[in-house]
Amino acid sequence: MAKKNNSKQKKMSVRVDFTPMVDMMMLLITFFMLCTSLSKPQAMQLSMPSNDENMSKEDKSVTKASQTITLYLASDDKLYYVEGLPDYENPDCIKETTWGKDGVRSILIHHTIELGYNPVAMIMQAKKELDAKKQAINSTMTDEQYQKQLDAIRKGELPTGKIETMTIIIKPLDSCSYKNMVEALDEMQICSISKYVIDKINPQDLELLGKKGIK
Repeated sequence: MAKKNNSKQKKMSVRVDFTPMVDMMMLLITFFMLCTSLSKPQAMQLSMPSNDENMSKEDKSVTKASQTITLYLASDDKLYYVEGLPDYENPDCIKETTWGKDGVRSILIHHTIELGYNPVAMIMQAKKELDAKKQAINSTMTDEQYQKQLDAIRKGELPTGKIETMTIIIKPLDSCSYKNMVEALDEMQICSISKYVIDKINPQDLELLGKKGIK
């Protein structure tokens, strides 16, 4: 009878060295940090009403009524507008609209000033053409050049000549939500409107809105 072999197989311990992988990851992180262009901070330009008590009322209202739209931001997502400056003797000058392209945006785009044209529509068309030039395959336009031309377009300096621009007066009520205020500023950016102010509700506004039952 054969003798039984009681010997056991020796087990080998396996050890994985991760040091090369760590070195490779550090090289990749360094590569991406050096080659990636960091996003630039974006700032929204706001034109706030002046609190200078020495400024005359005429100087504060230098905008023409035919080139102005006044927006009233009320509670419950309600939005009202006046074509021009408010007529505090006539509450019917206030009209209700909605948010979005079929509401206030459509009013801004199709509003015609006394010279007989729609400045917002013309500016948006010029911006669309500028965007097409910037995104063209063979375009050499830098971000700085694009921003400079865009600022000029928003001021009414179009390739076809200088035009008068619109002025939007935004008047939020105390009952208006923060979301509505952001939506109003978004509409200014979408319509490329450079001249807009956030004004305070005065007692005459409150009296005018009260006649329409707006709170």
